[in-house]
Amino acid sequence: MTLTQLRYLVAIVDSGLNITLAAERVHATQPGLSKQLKQLEDELGFQLFVRKGRSLEGIAPAGERVLEHARRILEEAANIRSYAANERGEHAGRLLLATTHTQARYVLPPAIAAIKRQFPQVNVDLQAAGDAEVLQKLAQDNADLALISSAGSVPSGGMAVPLYRWRRVLLLPRTHPLADLGRAPTLAELAQHPLISYESSIRADSSLQRAFATEGVEPQIAMTARDANLIKTYVRAGLGAGLLAEMAIGAREDADLRILPAPKALPECITWAVIPRGRVLRDYALALLHHLAPQLDPRDLRRVLEGNLEPQWPTPPAWVELSQPITV
Repeated sequence: MTLTQLRYLVAIVDSGLNITLAAERVHATQPGLSKQLKQLEDELGFQLFVRKGRSLEGIAPAGERVLEHARRILEEAANIRSYAANERGEHAGRLLLATTHTQARYVLPPAIAAIKRQFPQVNVDLQAAGDAEVLQKLAQDNADLALISSAGSVPSGGMAVPLYRWRRVLLLPRTHPLADLGRAPTLAELAQHPLISYESSIRADSSLQRAFATEGVEPQIAMTARDANLIKTYVRAGLGAGLLAEMAIGAREDADLRILPAPKALPECITWAVIPRGRVLRDYALALLHHLAPQLDPRDLRRVLEGNLEPQWPTPPAWVELSQPITV
């Protein structure tokens, strides 16, 4: 068997048993992929998939076991390549990032620009998705790392490294009843008005829902969106008050709106880098993390990833310490 055959096997499973889609993902032809799969099954002496005619109906029990080993083998092969490239001082390659729309739009541009200047031969593949999908992309699309935010809980799916802390702000039309409040509204005051927020806000376990429930009030969520710019658009259309991350606010671009601090009862959020356990990161990936979070020492981060140091992360700074303060 070959690494190519194992890679094709994993691609078929991750493509929902769609041979055509799997072939596109691995840049192969459909007949070529099918031929390699048959050769692998012939060598093993059993079928990896349950078939109905020419279609794949499911993965066989024995195929599940082979798939587990195939994923580990491919991960270790990739680690060997990354380690060798770092040792050679080779700084060309692909950096695949899975992240939320807010991080992609408002946080990552200067960091990626700095990495491209430092490592001009690196290609950055940025995959923005909703909160619930980011960690799926880390697991299924073999991303180098994911950037995701949470309030309180530590993300799962790999080793979570805290980067920085941030708070939410309230964005209002100037004619909104709360616009001239001059302070952060309470949750009870905010609950009296329609609210526009991120799509994660409607989940029962979200920090927003928990905070309102603790106060004994229920938010009027009029609309949700993945992208902060969409939230702003519908705030301007008069659909409600926008609740979004502080890094998504610009003093100039949002000068037509009123900005207030979010209710103090809403907890602070932390943006995390989630790295697959056992992953050998390339030097440029470590440089990106250091650019996002200067308190992290890339050498210590590498030692933790290699299992040679227990993680003792520095307290992540507040977003306003890493950027220009936002006037609220």
